[in-house]
Amino acid sequence: MKKYMPRIIDEVLKNKLEYMGAVVIEGPKWCGKSTTAKNVAKSVILLQDPDNKIQYDNINNTKPSLFLEGEKPRLLDEWQMYPVIWDSIRSDVDKTGLKGQYILTGSVNSSTVDLKTMHSGTGRFSKLVMSTMSLYESGDSDGKVSLEDIINGKDISGVSKLELDDIINVMIRGGWPDAVNIPNDNKYNVVKDYVQSLVNEEVKLVDGSSRDKIKMGALLKSLSRNISTSVKKSTIVKDVTSVSRPTIDDYISTLEKLFVVEYVPATNLNLRSSIQLRTNPKLELADPSIVIASLGLNRDDLINDLNFTGFIFENLCYRDLKIYAGVLNANLFYYRDNKDFEVDFILKTDNDKWGAIEVKMGAKEIDGAAENLKKFKTKVDLEKCGEPAFLMVLTASNLSYVREDGVYVVSIGNLKN
Repeated sequence: MKKYMPRIIDEVLKNKLEYMGAVVIEGPKWCGKSTTAKNVAKSVILLQDPDNKIQYDNINNTKPSLFLEGEKPRLLDEWQMYPVIWDSIRSDVDKTGLKGQYILTGSVNSSTVDLKTMHSGTGRFSKLVMSTMSLYESGDSDGKVSLEDIINGKDISGVSKLELDDIINVMIRGGWPDAVNIPNDNKYNVVKDYVQSLVNEEVKLVDGSSRDKIKMGALLKSLSRNISTSVKKSTIVKDVTSVSRPTIDDYISTLEKLFVVEYVPATNLNLRSSIQLRTNPKLELADPSIVIASLGLNRDDLINDLNFTGFIFENLCYRDLKIYAGVLNANLFYYRDNKDFEVDFILKTDNDKWGAIEVKMGAKEIDGAAENLKKFKTKVDLEKCGEPAFLMVLTASNLSYVREDGVYVVSIGNLKN
């Protein structure tokens, strides 16, 4: 057995099992959900195992409670294969009143599974959304700088070992657990296989419908070309020729349900001026490697077009910030007005602290990004929102420090939660 690589949600999962009867872990295929759940579970049933399909079908049609028999916590992997399991667990949790009984993992959003006979699960189930590995989880970030410390206004410093070529390599590889420990260039093939499986097979998991793999591949390419932008669906429709708007809507919805496509909502901070805001959410994919694999890019392509690579780097930073912010009970937004003044990310905690983040690859861009952040601060109604907890430039350069003007400069190779 290969050694388990700890994940940031490990402690969150253990904590939830202390006060909830069941925990549902969702996220993109191959991100490590089952491995993380197995690290805690005392018994496991793999519901996609073809050797047991006939047996599982019979249990599903006769006595679904048999799925639940086993030492607790019991892991039911890819539970959406037999949705009746949801109600069986709810009933058992109601009956016993016990905590930490079940872990369900799924690659399809549970809110989209057929709910005709299902109770919502409120009070019985707690949901965790898992991502591919952040740079800190994969061991590429040394974790010398804590996002929590930044939110709390503490001093920081660090020197990352990651150079530009390293950053490009981890973007191509992605945060797929199976790729992290592959020593040669085969690690870059993991995401290629993922994209091929996604286009050909995984899209059927949502509702069993067959979708055209050529059209789905073309859509994925268009989404990748528009990564980290507030692109309109009408632009995607124009980009993906010979595909109708209803088909585009269905295919994008399918990718959302599979946790491949994600959106960063526009900020809801109170602003001083009445300037009109852009409200389209910003498009992100679950992992930067999906962008690169979908477009068939290689290392030279990224080096020769650093402008577009900057958008992919922003996608990498989004993935890591989302993971780190999630365990700190914080959410991410973005700001853009109708004059195209933009701030890449606005972080808000559940106790109303907030901070603004600009993402820049190169050290030469730091000064301009810091000025942009300070300009944004003047647009915020500080009497209503309070002073920002921090202003941060998140970068691919090596150094992490606090500038004389109080703006944090943080290397992605130093950052952790």
